[in-house]
Amino acid sequence: MATIAETSIAAHPKYEPVIGLEVHVQLLTATKIFCSCSTRFGAAPNTNVCPVCLGMPGALPVLNRKAVEFATLAAMALQCRVNETSIFARKNYFYPDLPKGYQISQYDKPLAEFGYIEIPAAPGVGANGKKKIGITRVHLEEDAGKSLHEGFPDADEKTAIDLNRTGVPLIEIVSEPDIASPEEAYEYLTRLKEIILYTGVSDCNMEEGSLRCDANVSVRPRGQKEFGTKAEIKNVNSFRFIREALEYEIGRQIEVLGSGGKIAQETRLYNANEGKTYSMRSKEQAHDYRYFPEPDLLPLVVDETWKAEIAGALPELPEARRARLVKEYGITEYDAQVLTFSKSLADQFEEAAKAAKNPKRVANLVQSELMGRLKAKGIEIGQSPISMRGVAASADLVEEGTISGKMLKELYDLSFERGRDFSAVYEEEGRPQQSTDTSALEKMIDEVLAANPKQLEQYRAGKKTMLGFFVGQVMKASKGQASPQIVNELLGKKLG
Repeated sequence: MATIAETSIAAHPKYEPVIGLEVHVQLLTATKIFCSCSTRFGAAPNTNVCPVCLGMPGALPVLNRKAVEFATLAAMALQCRVNETSIFARKNYFYPDLPKGYQISQYDKPLAEFGYIEIPAAPGVGANGKKKIGITRVHLEEDAGKSLHEGFPDADEKTAIDLNRTGVPLIEIVSEPDIASPEEAYEYLTRLKEIILYTGVSDCNMEEGSLRCDANVSVRPRGQKEFGTKAEIKNVNSFRFIREALEYEIGRQIEVLGSGGKIAQETRLYNANEGKTYSMRSKEQAHDYRYFPEPDLLPLVVDETWKAEIAGALPELPEARRARLVKEYGITEYDAQVLTFSKSLADQFEEAAKAAKNPKRVANLVQSELMGRLKAKGIEIGQSPISMRGVAASADLVEEGTISGKMLKELYDLSFERGRDFSAVYEEEGRPQQSTDTSALEKMIDEVLAANPKQLEQYRAGKKTMLGFFVGQVMKASKGQASPQIVNELLGKKLG
């Protein structure tokens, strides 16, 4: 991934930003964290609910074991220390979509602490081109419901409440205030999402609310140790918008301080259409939530035996996999970066590479032929008509000299037009092959030379670049089916 460049904000001569991120990740359990209601997205409002998640009197929570395992797996992937004992607490606040009047979360004794993520470093920052962003904690909690402001009668006058999301299991991942620019925040979030997706504990679908991020940002005089007054930016629904919101908010705070004003500690919202943040409410302090231990849940104990069992499900993580792919398959670091974008893509590539004669050619075809067509069609690798097995088959045909690069391009185009895999289209087209018939090719070469006397004279006068012209003409005459290697060899002898 490209090195982060210094921006005008990060390089401001007088002020420096300090950023910390709080990321909520919805876990992919089938049922909620304290009851057996479904977590399925898209159900009719208020249908995936029961007395427990609605907070009815006398209803008691029962902890979902799979939620604990997923949370622990994510914490391990983020290099955190998993605490043997953690405590659930009640976080008290009153909001229409919180039926109990409190949220079951973790506070002073979380599931895991002291992790980190490495991101590309700006020039002169970090070691080996990397910068560590600390992770303060990873803790479990239940989600709240959702306020609806459109899509129902009287939506312009009333707010509706959908409690299907209430009780869905979350992990909250809190970073240290180590992030020094919007670009670093973007890189951190990108790496975080990538790691979580590799573990399989969440789909990280921001549109469905499976991944949500709040940003705490302040500025301070450059070199000052004490933090400035922070503002929290909430409800930003894409990494790009988070970067834009931070850029605006940092600029706003610098302008306020530069004019002699004071920053108010508050929660702000980002308007993507205007590219601005707006004040929402004054920021509550932690003690305003009146945290106290949840009396209906015992301490959560993840002992060494359980930790070892969970650790056994930890996959090879993206950075380690990239390094191995470079070493084992002889591909470049850039190739490895592209091919490990998702675990699914990396798995497919490895399956294809192991079956192919030349793994490097498979990597090249993925980038040069497959990804470009997918981008043009606006579809993801998972919807590609050409499978990685198909890419491997095409790579072998080129490697053997059976088909030319031009023929491969045409077959790829046909695969995308027909929505069929490469091998199927290759069979449908009658298994085309490059022409290696030297006598037929020599005849074509003679005809090409005879038809281009001026260019032949230039070649013989010392303009050796005309060889490429003749190769092109022969390939054109053969309709792309001549072997370029053989054509080059025959032309070399003929013009010798």
